[in-house]
Amino acid sequence: MQALVLEETKRLRLRDITLDEPLTPHDVRVRIHTVGICGSDVHYYQHGAIGPFVVRAPMVLGHEAAGVVEEVGAAVTTLRVGDRVCMEPGIPDANSRPTRLGLYNLDPTVRFWATPPVHGCLRPTVVHPAAFTFRLPDNVSFGEGAMVEPLAVGLHAANKARIKPGDVAVVLGAGPIGMVTAMAALAGGCSRVFITDVQPPKLALAATLGAITPVNVRDENLGDLVRRATGGWGADLVFDAVGVPQSLAQALDVLCPGGAIVLIGMPGAPVPFDVVAAQVKEARFETIFRYAHVFPRALELMGSRKIDVRPLITDRYAFADSIAAFDYAVRPRPTSVKVQIEL
Repeated sequence: MQALVLEETKRLRLRDITLDEPLTPHDVRVRIHTVGICGSDVHYYQHGAIGPFVVRAPMVLGHEAAGVVEEVGAAVTTLRVGDRVCMEPGIPDANSRPTRLGLYNLDPTVRFWATPPVHGCLRPTVVHPAAFTFRLPDNVSFGEGAMVEPLAVGLHAANKARIKPGDVAVVLGAGPIGMVTAMAALAGGCSRVFITDVQPPKLALAATLGAITPVNVRDENLGDLVRRATGGWGADLVFDAVGVPQSLAQALDVLCPGGAIVLIGMPGAPVPFDVVAAQVKEARFETIFRYAHVFPRALELMGSRKIDVRPLITDRYAFADSIAAFDYAVRPRPTSVKVQIEL
């Protein structure tokens, strides 16, 4: 089959590739319709590695996908041919201790699409376990289905935050993950969300997504705005979706006493941390790695339109133009949020 292959750092090819994917009784074969380009895909393209995950051989990219079931295994009863679906891209070891504890996203042997050495889904078909394949609601498009994966990150962060009804939240960063995190926080019960960035078009889009107050940190002081809005108290929750060294200090500054900071973005190196500043507020820290058990909830929220990700899909490319799509995603326009490829 033809696939988008990362041959080496900064070199992509759209070419034929042979993949051995037999259909087991518990699998489905899915014809891919839409694949989103994630920041991790772009990072592998540009740098060839993310932390310990190093591309050492040609690898098919892509892990945010939706498509149509075209074949089902003999033991599959939950799906049928013709179903429109999205796929959770990580397959854990069912017998591992993290999986048995319900922490399957932390299974060190998980096979995750487009994470070396596992091939991704920017190709015509994939074989995937039915247990990690989910039917799309009738009113949810393939493009939205491919957004379930990034939305799952935001929902997992919202779950880890332990939101209470009426909480005020701050999201640092208005990229795709920051946007879906803000939407997840509102769906989870937050009364108001402040979101930061330095790109006016992204902030303008965020302001249309609900009770979200955009803050351009190049022109405005986030701490002053949050304290003024909360009677000097601060934000109950801060979600860091940027992962740069200064974001942790900013999070502590706007956090209320006893509040929680949820770390989503991954810094490229260790960051300095003011322990005393955290102690005097008894700040609670949560970290996330991908997600677990949230795809069905994401689809319910999307189907009910409690969360509407359609405004975040800003750029679409044909499969034949996949390399151009990636080159654009490396340096997108300020108006871009999510780039998708349609097969």
